[in-house]
Amino acid sequence: MHPAPRHITEEELSVLEGCLHRWRTEVENDTRDLQESISRIHRTIELMYSDKTMVQVPYRLHAVLVHEGQANAGHYWAYIYDHHQSRWMKYNDISVTKSTWEELERDSFGGYRNASAYCLMYINDKEQYLIQEEFNKETGQILVGMDTLPSDLRDYVKEDNKRFEKELEEWDAELAQKAQQEKLLSQIPRAPAPSPAPVQAGEPEYLEQPSRTDISKHLKEDSVQAINKALAEQEDRGPEAIMDTSSDNAPAQPAPNQRVVEVAIPDVGTFVIESEEGGYDDEVMLTPNMQGIIMAIGKARNVYDRCGPEAGFFKAIKLEYTRLLKLAQEDPPPECDYRLRHAIVYFIQNQAPKKIIERTLLEQFGDHNLSFDERCRNIMKVAQAKLEMIKPDEVNMEEYERWHQDYRHFKETTMFLMVGLEFFQKKSYMEALLYLIYAYQNNKELLSKGPYRGHDEELISHYRRECLLKLNEHAAALFESGDDQEVNNGLIIMNELIVPCLPLLLVDEMEEKDIVAVEDMRNRWCSYLGQEMEPNLQEKLTDFLPKLLDCSTEIKGFNDPPKLPSYSTHELCERYARIMLSLSRTPADGR
Repeated sequence: MHPAPRHITEEELSVLEGCLHRWRTEVENDTRDLQESISRIHRTIELMYSDKTMVQVPYRLHAVLVHEGQANAGHYWAYIYDHHQSRWMKYNDISVTKSTWEELERDSFGGYRNASAYCLMYINDKEQYLIQEEFNKETGQILVGMDTLPSDLRDYVKEDNKRFEKELEEWDAELAQKAQQEKLLSQIPRAPAPSPAPVQAGEPEYLEQPSRTDISKHLKEDSVQAINKALAEQEDRGPEAIMDTSSDNAPAQPAPNQRVVEVAIPDVGTFVIESEEGGYDDEVMLTPNMQGIIMAIGKARNVYDRCGPEAGFFKAIKLEYTRLLKLAQEDPPPECDYRLRHAIVYFIQNQAPKKIIERTLLEQFGDHNLSFDERCRNIMKVAQAKLEMIKPDEVNMEEYERWHQDYRHFKETTMFLMVGLEFFQKKSYMEALLYLIYAYQNNKELLSKGPYRGHDEELISHYRRECLLKLNEHAAALFESGDDQEVNNGLIIMNELIVPCLPLLLVDEMEEKDIVAVEDMRNRWCSYLGQEMEPNLQEKLTDFLPKLLDCSTEIKGFNDPPKLPSYSTHELCERYARIMLSLSRTPADGR
């Protein structure tokens, strides 16, 4: 039972009845006054247009200008009435389409999306030249196009068109000249490769790191020409043939403390591996880095046999660097991101210092997992010796760690994006949202350091926005159900997921689609204000709306980042390729 008075006297009841009667009379009087005021305003408007001075010129609506967005940003289009076809036409940028009065009304009166008319243009209905076709007084033919313009304006348009046509001709000529230059460059014969010479011990060779736009200069260098020739000689030989030892050499027996296993390495082949107990890491052997190094060592076999381990090492490291350089210069589809497979590709694309790239490559060649046969083991020892020869002042180790930390950050961002998109495709929008939020924030930090540091910002933004819109629709549907438990669940989604994310969408005013999405979400909830609902729902809506309509762009704290699963490089590349391929087969939804 609700608390209530248990006893009331006749005198108290009389006072209460008197108060209620007086309050009712006051409300009725106020309502009558308001109705009379509304009637007076209507009469004033009607009398205004009955004034003779106001009805001398008949006019008709000719054009409506519509704006969508907010005061500081948005999009404009126009509806103009075509009197010859007796229909409304919609002019939206370069698109001109037939329209209807219903479409014009829907966009002009507001309440649909975030658009409304802001300017109405009327024309004098008596001025027939405004609405009728014009004729040439001498020939009697209908004037169309520029012929309908005044002479001075017509001359200006013609001159401007001539200038534009001249710009197009110059542009076409410039493109043709560039194409001819590229064709001539491609026909320049390559210089013959010099015969390989033994590398002197103690003389370090440094890797060259050309910029992405300086490819032709690098390809002219003699060292690269020699590598290209060596690669061409080995093209017809498979990975297994490359790794086979010569038939003249008998296979060495494994030492007692070694184990012999057969390993199938993707894209390389199947090999018999000899490794010390506990010294062989299956996961490392399956990485793209190790695959490339094994291939390079195999292709450097001839140099190794003729000139020894050090010469074989330099040949192999040049082959591998040349391969990675070519990968860095390619423009692959999103599902084939070479940066995920090779840290050095990431470093080359982002113009890391030469010494950072060289040390990273040396460490890969010095990996103890290469000790599975004599040739690989000897080249590994040369790489380890080169690493020990690097002086402290030759490589800034703090900078080296920063570059590798950035690369780990890039892979972590990739995992956030990949897992978020996987949840999105499963329609698990609440789980997807948190991953995509961290993917966007981390990616933005990466891109602030360079355009090749992260992923496509628009892609992440699109799916983050779609998550919020779908969760907003779900929360609104729960609120509309009227059930207390579902209403509370809907408001929990809004308060814990949607509202904290709004500043992330509003902080960048250049992201027009994000701003429009925020307005759509707010409009959905504001539309409930004019509807009849239970008092408890009205109270909850009144408490919630100020949070939703808060225009502050202050980013509030989120929960800790979601825990990322552990992926091998091979598995990460495979899953990332799968999700990106599935996106390419899905309609872009306005993206």
